Amino acid sequence: MPVVPQAHRATGPCGGDLVRLLAFAVLHSLAALTLAAPPVPDSLIVKGDEAFARLDYLSARTSYEAALQRAPDDPQLLWRLARLEVCAGDMAPRKERRPYYDAAEGYARACVARDSTLALGHTWLAAALGNVAMFEGSKVKVRLSREIKEELDAALRLDPNDDVAWSILGSFYRALGRISWIERQLAEIFLGGVPSGGFEESEDALKTAVTLAPTIVRHRFELGVLYAEMDREEEAREEFAVVVTLPPTLGRDEWKKERAAEWLASFKDE
Repeated sequence: MPVVPQAHRATGPCGGDLVRLLAFAVLHSLAALTLAAPPVPDSLIVKGDEAFARLDYLSARTSYEAALQRAPDDPQLLWRLARLEVCAGDMAPRKERRPYYDAAEGYARACVARDSTLALGHTWLAAALGNVAMFEGSKVKVRLSREIKEELDAALRLDPNDDVAWSILGSFYRALGRISWIERQLAEIFLGGVPSGGFEESEDALKTAVTLAPTIVRHRFELGVLYAEMDREEEAREEFAVVVTLPPTLGRDEWKKERAAEWLASFKDE
């Protein structure tokens, strides 16, 4: 289980297509430290990054948390911890995921509070919020949808080449594309409305992510799912055919590769 910063411990509670709006806890930001922290030893971050690349999330957490003891407000470390907890949460049984995502939100908010110019802090805050939202009711989901869009916009203003932010944005728009007109109207009247966008914007964002990082499983898998939902079978087939050949870079990638293989098999059976 993740180690949640003491100031960020939270309890948590869940809702159609609107539930899926945020595929992808409400926590207080860490107070900025008044004294400068000692620099984090590069070796600890490098060691953590190497373990993360091996998908050894337990060892990555050990290294990052050792570094955190020495520099609790280092933004470069905080976004890495947010990323780690999102990825570790994705690998946990569904009923056990919420604490990981809560921890990810806490770390990401601390990162943004410490350095609002760091794009990756905004990217992983959006990722954390998308996952947290899945455990919330409709009102909170809609509120978080607006914050997620704001964080992704901030990330891409700071770094237009952030393929992860583009990929999350694509998934976000794909979820919006599933919302019916009546659901949008009800959300507008009772919940303050959801961001605009849909399948067309999703395709543009995901194709940008693929262009920036063509060997990342997530980007092509999400694009394949979008094409399948749009009944563009040949394009979906092309993306899934690539997915099954790519090396995993995140813990959830093996699951995505298996699903892509199942999609390809279903196309052949039709």
